[in-house]
Amino acid sequence: MKMSSVLTHVLCRFLAVALMVLPWQAAQAGMIGTGQAATPAGAQAERQAVSSYLSRAQTVSEMQALGVDAQAAQDRVAAMTDAEVGTIAGKIDEQPAGGVVVLLLVLLLIYLVAFR
Repeated sequence: MKMSSVLTHVLCRFLAVALMVLPWQAAQAGMIGTGQAATPAGAQAERQAVSSYLSRAQTVSEMQALGVDAQAAQDRVAAMTDAEVGTIAGKIDEQPAGGVVVLLLVLLLIYLVAFR
């Protein structure tokens, strides 16, 4: 019985010292806006939209006519920041059906970003 009493006292002293010496980790919880919560998914969706646009047959033929390799364009899009991809995705969404002018602008933007 004496042994368990000594063990209990040592354990209590150890825990008391540990509580005083070890740092406290304060957790913070807060509300976040939908913009913060949706940004990673939105950026990924924009990147996917640009990638699927670049893999269309018409886009690939236009890039080949301009001397741009389709795989190189895909690699350049992968290296862009989320803001740059968002700009390009916005231009793709704004284009009318069958609009070639925006296609050329998107390709020019990719070209300029890659070789600036």
